[in-house]
Amino acid sequence: MIDVGLLFQKAQLQAGMHMGHLGCGKTGHIVLPASKIIGESGVVYAVDILKDKLHDLEKRAHDMGISNIHGVWSNIEKIGSTAIPSASLDVIFLVNVLVKVEDQIAVLEEANRLLKEKCRLIVVDWWKKGASFGPPESQYINFDSIEDWARQRGFTIQEEFTCGPYHAGMVLYRA
Repeated sequence: MIDVGLLFQKAQLQAGMHMGHLGCGKTGHIVLPASKIIGESGVVYAVDILKDKLHDLEKRAHDMGISNIHGVWSNIEKIGSTAIPSASLDVIFLVNVLVKVEDQIAVLEEANRLLKEKCRLIVVDWWKKGASFGPPESQYINFDSIEDWARQRGFTIQEEFTCGPYHAGMVLYRA
């Protein structure tokens, strides 16, 4: 339902970058194709709280001969708990994650901790109400509150976009 090519374009993903996908799940729909763009000189961190999902994803990457994906087990709602060096990532993807967590600000703060000074944070989540599937509407995120948080942390809203029929996204940029 989400065009990952569009996400990579919005993130300006390129060879040699260090990126993270927080709440990656087991499908690898972002980390596997991103690893090809980033190449062997870059690093892809696949972060999730469920060890079995990470194990499945790492096994798929290994079976595909991909060596630049590193699984990281973490509760991203606990600031400082993700075993990735602070200020080391060029881009982070938060896709369908904020709708699932209790403390959205903590997740944003953990992402902020991991990002370099010049960076992009790509946030994509459910926005179209009335769908017969997906999370309950009461869990949808408030993109306005994310904008407020971003501005307080030195990010600019580079772009807001739709990403498929049920998702909206924003590119937060800090230079």
